[in-house]
Amino acid sequence: MSIIEKAKENAFRAVNHELISMYWEIGKYISEKVKSNAWGKSVVNEFADFIQRKYLGIKGFSAQNIWRMKQFYETYKDNEKLSPLVREIPWTHNILIMMGTKSDEAREFYIISTQKNNYSKRELERQLDTMLFERTMISNKKNKPLIAKNNALSVLRDNYTLEFLAIPSEHKELELRKAIVSNLKDFILEFGKDFSFVGEEYKLQVGNTDFI
Repeated sequence: MSIIEKAKENAFRAVNHELISMYWEIGKYISEKVKSNAWGKSVVNEFADFIQRKYLGIKGFSAQNIWRMKQFYETYKDNEKLSPLVREIPWTHNILIMMGTKSDEAREFYIISTQKNNYSKRELERQLDTMLFERTMISNKKNKPLIAKNNALSVLRDNYTLEFLAIPSEHKELELRKAIVSNLKDFILEFGKDFSFVGEEYKLQVGNTDFI
């Protein structure tokens, strides 16, 4: 990435962070007003009209979007883990995730996936429509990608069949390491040709990741 491209990306991230923070504060304000019975639907409509009259040409402040800001705030206000993460992705992506998921776990999955993979709006819609989260959880119930903080060896344990290592289900990490080394030939065959055996210290490498 060039210096200019990196600067532009950093600028976009900073602007997006402030935009989401502004929507958050507006959502909080509306939520508190509605909760206290001070505001209703008609007042929100008037508020939206006032903003658009005062700031000519401004976008994103329709009555519908303001109600979404309220929902956005109420969805994440009690979640200390997700409330900072939502500021790292665009507003349209946040709306898609908020409207298309039913649990905090699913929201976390799609937020982190969007941030990590730089999903476009269309790509995120596709992932939601094809139920990527549900399919991922069904296909691998033990290891939950992007959410579970497993180390490399625990990921290997969850994703591959290691019965040939002849170690008990309850085992120490050192036992697993020794079993892998002693059964290295079968181990490599189990994982496939993308793995390579490097050096005299028994280092198992996948791409740029060292597992032993």
